Amino acid sequence: MTTQTIKLTSLTTKGGCGCKIGPSDLAEVMHMLPPQIQDPNLLVGLDTSDDAGVYRLTDDLAMVQTLDFFTPIVDDPYDFGQVAATNAMSDIYAMGGKPLTALNIVAFPISTLDKSILAEILRGASDKLQEAGVTLVGGHSIDDQEPKFGLSVTGIVHPNKVLTNAGAKVGDKLILTKPIGVGILTTALKRGLLTTEQIDRVTKVMTTLNKSAAEIIKSYEVHACTDVTGFGLLGHATEMAAGAQVGLKINKNQVPILEGAKAFAENGVLPGGSRNNYAHVKNMVTFSEAIDETDQYILCDAVTSGGLLISVASSDAETLLHELQQAGLEASIIGEVIAEHAGHVLVD
Repeated sequence: MTTQTIKLTSLTTKGGCGCKIGPSDLAEVMHMLPPQIQDPNLLVGLDTSDDAGVYRLTDDLAMVQTLDFFTPIVDDPYDFGQVAATNAMSDIYAMGGKPLTALNIVAFPISTLDKSILAEILRGASDKLQEAGVTLVGGHSIDDQEPKFGLSVTGIVHPNKVLTNAGAKVGDKLILTKPIGVGILTTALKRGLLTTEQIDRVTKVMTTLNKSAAEIIKSYEVHACTDVTGFGLLGHATEMAAGAQVGLKINKNQVPILEGAKAFAENGVLPGGSRNNYAHVKNMVTFSEAIDETDQYILCDAVTSGGLLISVASSDAETLLHELQQAGLEASIIGEVIAEHAGHVLVD
């Protein structure tokens, strides 16, 4: 096989962040673990389901660490490498950090797939790392029948400037910097239902770094931030609401959704991860009667390499939105933080 003939998504049952263990199952496993050893230098650990860990090295410097890998989400090996690298670095940006170094994580059927395919995956990741200014320092590989690829990324942040998903304040506005519906469209891609233009569109969304958004928000009064990935918009929103013990109110009509996602979802093109997300959040989300079941699933869609969900002071929201849009991002104010319904999300 060669890079011209292989269809990477045919080699896996689940693709991208949709192959994550579901949030309910993962939470059950985590509850079985003993308490962590207390370390005063651990600024962000497992407690709030945040995007990355943060460990203080000095009074002025903290290390941000994350790891993310998954099965093919697109068929082109080079694009797969780019998507995986973009997604892995996103967690560092979501914490307010600057990614510095990365390690490749490779699982590949080396005896059955052409080695040039793996080379293209690695080249795609390398090019995206160069765009981000991140240095590749090594990696690890195993021979596996199902291809998987990702990165462990290390970054830095000032200990007093760490952004978490647990700092949202009542009155804040919520800004989302990328459209959702990625899981639905990539499921359609796997089934051979997308046009070339639709493939290019969803790939562009997944390979757009959150670097510019992360740099822009540093100039504003941002209280909380997370990136929207495998647990879907509402999965990550409920984590934000629970972490700060506030309510979130989201206006569905303001949420940017990829063209075609609604039609595919209405025809049953939904990744299993999105269904798992819906099952997990349904007791933490109240939908208005105007939100039909299809839209509910779309809002739970398992996103790969999504945008940042930002909780920003209301007085800064419009100016921040304008700057994000001027930078070419498909950002939108999608809701607000409210005092009522702590730990829950309202969707109207």
